[in-house]
Amino acid sequence: RDLNQLAVSATVHCLTGCAIGEVLGLVLATWWGWADAPSIALAVALAFFFGYLLTIWPLLRSGLTLRAAIGAALAADTLSIFVMELVDNAVILAVPGAMDAGLANILFWGTLAFSFAVAFVVTLPVNRALIRRGKGHAVVHSHQHGREH
Repeated sequence: RDLNQLAVSATVHCLTGCAIGEVLGLVLATWWGWADAPSIALAVALAFFFGYLLTIWPLLRSGLTLRAAIGAALAADTLSIFVMELVDNAVILAVPGAMDAGLANILFWGTLAFSFAVAFVVTLPVNRALIRRGKGHAVVHSHQHGREH
């Protein structure tokens, strides 16, 4: 596949895992009445968990052992998720009142959506560079297509 197409696919994949974790983490933390720092910590932890899980699951289905799948996911996703989470949370924190807006407030959801869009744009060239060097999701695709086990 074309490098740009693969980079977009990898970034959408990363965004999906991050979004699941972020939304779940922020919803739970807001529901529990947590302060900003623990809320963000939970959201980031869950973003990494779901980001890795979305990579590990297809690798397991392709025949990799759990250990190999975890290693491939760590190699493929860590930098991408890190950049996405850094940008996403920086945007959320930069918008006045967004963290305190509450789940029923459009400011909360609008800021979250905007932060995902910004994070996607910033993370796309990171994934493209990784794939061009045979790293990132290039590693995952090599495993899925049987070139490395």
